[in-house]
Amino acid sequence: MKIIKRLDLLVLKAFFGPFILTVFVVTFIFLMQTILKYIDELVGKGLSYLDYAELMMYFSMNILPVALPLAILLSSLMTFGNLGQFNELTAIKSSGISLIRVMVPIAIWVLGCTVGLYFFNNYVVPKANLKAFSLLYDLRQKKPSLDLKPGVFYNGIPGYSIKIVQKFDNDSSIKGVIIYDHTQSRGNTDVIIADSGSMYLFNQSQYLALELFRGNSYNEFKGEGGMSYINPEEFVRNSFDKTKIVFNLSSFDLKKTKEELFMGSRQMKGVDELDHHIDSIQRMFVSVNKNSSGMLQPFYYYTTVNPLDSTKNKAVEHDSIKLSKKALLAESPGKEVAQRAANQARSIKSYLQGNVERDERFIKEIHEFEVTKYQKFTQAVACFVLFLIGAPLGAIIKKGGLGIPVLICIIFFIFYYVFSITGEKWTKEGVYPADFAMWFGNGILFCVGLFFMRQAKNDSRILETDFYLIFFDRIKKLLPKKK
Repeated sequence: MKIIKRLDLLVLKAFFGPFILTVFVVTFIFLMQTILKYIDELVGKGLSYLDYAELMMYFSMNILPVALPLAILLSSLMTFGNLGQFNELTAIKSSGISLIRVMVPIAIWVLGCTVGLYFFNNYVVPKANLKAFSLLYDLRQKKPSLDLKPGVFYNGIPGYSIKIVQKFDNDSSIKGVIIYDHTQSRGNTDVIIADSGSMYLFNQSQYLALELFRGNSYNEFKGEGGMSYINPEEFVRNSFDKTKIVFNLSSFDLKKTKEELFMGSRQMKGVDELDHHIDSIQRMFVSVNKNSSGMLQPFYYYTTVNPLDSTKNKAVEHDSIKLSKKALLAESPGKEVAQRAANQARSIKSYLQGNVERDERFIKEIHEFEVTKYQKFTQAVACFVLFLIGAPLGAIIKKGGLGIPVLICIIFFIFYYVFSITGEKWTKEGVYPADFAMWFGNGILFCVGLFFMRQAKNDSRILETDFYLIFFDRIKKLLPKKK
């Protein structure tokens, strides 16, 4: 019994090292891939390290359900590959302990990860997504940091347009300043021109102070009718040796948006909320289509035309009747009915096309919410499925380290990713029901894992050429021989 406990501890110690390492590495890789999508919209806005850290923390929680199955696959491959490479697995088997018994402690840990990942995916990830995307929206809406570039008018400060000719190395001394004051909404009637100046921030960067030297201020007040160029009321010019202007930079602060505005997205919902939303859409879909037949009734009405009715063709003898009206009365009465019927048909077609597009939107939304719902289950179960592939395959190849295990891990993760994307596509396009399409990839990989488990239990060498030579020889024996 003591030997079994020591063996379990040995296997767990060999597993936890690569597991913790691969979880951090894989999460970091996926996190960088996500951050790079938005980095162009975040750089240059004067964000603090805490803003970036908060955003990365929330996105890490979102990425963990994808990274954990890959980490379990790689760590189990490395663990049993190392045990096989140093003949520890052979010594364990020679003592009468089977390979399946060796996998039991890690399998229990992986089952715990599977259950825990489901609850994490259902309760923590929706809140993390809500925090992440609301914060990302606020960061993307934030104004860029104050940056006065020489030779370019800067309009970042509300109500002002500022241009400088030259900025010196210390970024506080400037030369050739032009400031247009638009706070009074009078156009370019208030202008300040200075030879040089200096600028600095104060009160925790909430205000910008511009000290200007040797300049003039020009103010033009419009006359009657707002046309200063026709009847100007007053034009004022003031000269100064030194003046100071203070700008409020509160518009550059990060403004928080209410998180309730993002609650409608399917990524911010748990399984119960997704089920409730799917049920609501289905009820709405049935209710709307139930009333569609009644809405079509006004488009259907019939007109009886008697071509022998002479009253339709009587000519009205009147001097004031125009030639065009005579031609209209002379036309067959059936032509008017046909034209009216064609207009009704067009109206019915347009109405039905609108209904079809509306139904397609309903169905598409239902399928998208079903994909999000089943992902919370399939991503959790993928931890155990990929363990069934990684552990026996590591015992078969008997190669540890980061060489062959990483290569094999990438191959099987690509298969897992392709199967997952295929299932999502089948569900969204309505090719197969969601309960089949979303579990399709896990089902295939589970069968592959059972095959590897059988081969590892029987000490089969599936990666050696002798295995395939024997396999093809057996096939040749089954084929009919030539006479």
